[in-house]
Amino acid sequence: MPDHHYASKHMVHRARDLRQTGTPPEKLLWLALRNGQIGGLKFRRQHPIGPYVVDFFCRGAGLVVEVDGMSHDDKARQDAARTKHIESQGLQILRVTNEDVMNDLDAVTRKIAQLGGVPWD
Repeated sequence: MPDHHYASKHMVHRARDLRQTGTPPEKLLWLALRNGQIGGLKFRRQHPIGPYVVDFFCRGAGLVVEVDGMSHDDKARQDAARTKHIESQGLQILRVTNEDVMNDLDAVTRKIAQLGGVPWD
């Protein structure tokens, strides 16, 4: 069974801490994702998957959404390992930039709906 169903206590605590300190783009996207607002897709934020905490996770659609900012620009190798691990769990990953979220939230939510298999106007 994929390990995205299990997380160490350390990762659970880290995820809780991250929920308290989200970036403005993460907070804005959460407002669009919470309560199944995108076609009924249920997302969790700052969810542990193995050794990583992902920004948003929809178990029903097997979808991870990561919001990347400037701090990710120099972390290509780490992001590649993270992506490989997440995909090895049978999950698909969508990476969006802070700018995408702040400047074109509609396009981001449309892409999430598409990957989640729900119609979106």
